[in-house]
Amino acid sequence: MSEPVRCPWPGSDPLYIEYHDREWGTPVHDDWRLFEMLVLEGAQAGLSWITILRKRQRYREVFDRFDARRVARFTPARLARLLADPGIVRNRQKIDSAVNNAKRTLEVVREFGSLDACLWRFVGGQPIVNAWTAMAEVPPRTPESEAMSRDLASRGFRFVGPTICYAFMQATGMVNDHLVTCFRHGAAPTSCSPLRATRRAR
Repeated sequence: MSEPVRCPWPGSDPLYIEYHDREWGTPVHDDWRLFEMLVLEGAQAGLSWITILRKRQRYREVFDRFDARRVARFTPARLARLLADPGIVRNRQKIDSAVNNAKRTLEVVREFGSLDACLWRFVGGQPIVNAWTAMAEVPPRTPESEAMSRDLASRGFRFVGPTICYAFMQATGMVNDHLVTCFRHGAAPTSCSPLRATRRAR
């Protein structure tokens, strides 16, 4: 059986291919997963995404499976251990921002009922489906990601610039940026409801 036609960016790396085929561009409505992606996209700043993918399992272990309630209570001693952990990106600003963003996430949940409700409003609750024919056409930021960035920054979130926000939107399926030639372009869900989860980061 021949390999399906994919976007070119995963290359031949099996982990990257699995991420492209199973996750990237699929709508996410689980608050745990949304918080996870906020942390990981922030950690990725200045690095390659494959570097973060290779560290994701360790991130899940040391960040308590991205339970925002737990991360918001991390102590200075816990942060010191994280800074010494070679399994994650040992950058103090990025680690501190994860704890800060957990606290801000809890505030958002109190206001909107869920992180999901807060973030998906920037795309009107439904994925934006683009029709790119080449990776050069895919923008690094959009008016929607700029609006999300401004809003989150005003709420005290860190590492939420418009480019990071757009990568987050692509990763969580708020935007379908698979090329039209990619087998995932038409296969990625365009409706939110089948994937809506009940877990909330309260």
